Order: sequence, then structure tokens, then C-alpha cells
Amino acid sequence: MRLKVVLFSFIIGLTVVFIGAEQYSDDLFLTYKVDIKKQNLRLFWKDDKGNRFGSIENFKLWSSEKNLKVDFVMNAGMYKTDRSPQGLYIEKQKVLSPLDTAAAEGNFYLKPNGVFFITTKKTALICTTERFKNNKEIEFATQSGPMLVIDGQIHSAFKEGSKNLNIRNGVGILPNGNIVFVLSKKEVNFYDFANYFKGLGCKNALYLDGFVSRAYLPSQKWIQTDGDFGALFAVTKNK
Repeated sequence: MRLKVVLFSFIIGLTVVFIGAEQYSDDLFLTYKVDIKKQNLRLFWKDDKGNRFGSIENFKLWSSEKNLKVDFVMNAGMYKTDRSPQGLYIEKQKVLSPLDTAAAEGNFYLKPNGVFFITTKKTALICTTERFKNNKEIEFATQSGPMLVIDGQIHSAFKEGSKNLNIRNGVGILPNGNIVFVLSKKEVNFYDFANYFKGLGCKNALYLDGFVSRAYLPSQKWIQTDGDFGALFAVTKNK
């Protein structure tokens, strides 16, 4: 269970102890951290023949044919009914889907939403959609929503104790510039999910999806290879 603040009262006064993200139960969140300078993280949507990967299993089979070892896979930003990316999607500096600044219903449009992107200089960033600028030095990007943490603050629309529970996955930027991916192993509300990222020290974090969320992380014995997604995040290396 999530612990936030414990109060110990003594005759000499009141001592307040803050318990951070490390005190969440290990069976609630799957967490994977990426050093973008050392690991090969990128977005994948279609193979070199133009076929959509769809499932994590299909991606693993393709990677094996390319002599790649897969360390991690997770579904990326939201997608349309035809499984094309919803909102901005950049792959290898090519804009394959434009930025979506519309107002509509649904989690994607719960403003502020945002963009996760990796620059050609191997720096990872998350910003709100309104702040995003394509300076032609962006190698990979995916838009999603809502933002979970904005400039160190939990999204104002999230309510502590909300009964809106779901499996969820998201991405955040750690204080040292590394990336953290999180998948809830159990149903959680938006507030608790965002608060976990904040407890890790993320100043900005972005919601990726819910209910359908899957991850493949063999180093933590977490094996999910099904699904029918748009884009995927993956960390690979040569065998």
C-alpha cells in the first residue's frame, strides 16, 4: 500500500517523516530505468517492409531475425482505431503523424497533455503539448495524455482517493536525465500513479495508456508479449 506521511508525536515536539516512492509495494509497480546515453532506446511502429508490429511477440520475432537481443518493450503513446499513432509521432527524425492540439473528450485530451521525445544528441525530455517545438533535432517522439507530473506538480485534475482504477503505464524523466518507464501491476487511480513518478523525483511525467498496457522485461521476470498496439518503446542491443 502507498504510504505518504507518518507522524510521530513526542513530548518535545512533532516529528514529520516523508516516505518516498521506494516505500510503495514492489508488487504494485513494474519500474525500468534507461540511461539514454548508454542504452539503445527507440520507438518502433512498422518494420522495414511497412508492416505494423502490433504485438510485443511480433516485435520479438522481428528482432530475432535482425540478430537483436530485446531487453525491454512497452506500448508507447495512444493510437487510433487503425492503430496509427494518435497525435505527434516522429521516427528517425521523420514526422509520421502531426501534433494534435485539438480539444476533445478522453484521456488523450485531458489538458495539459504532452510529448515525450529523444533528441539527436541523446537527451530525453517531456513537455506539455503547448511548449513543444520541433527544432529538427528530434529523433523520436510520441504524444499522449494527460501529463502526470508537470514541473514537479501532479496534474490538477487528479483526485486523491479516486475510484477511477485501471492498469496504467507511463514514462518520466529522472533528476539525472535518465528515463523511467512504469507499469502498474494492479489497478490504480491517476493520482497514485502520478504520485509514484513524483516520488521518484520526476519533474515531468507522461501517461501512455491504460487497460491495454503491456510490458516485456525478462530481467524482472515480467513477460507479456500479447497486445495489438500502435507504436512500441524498446531497448535492444546486438547479440
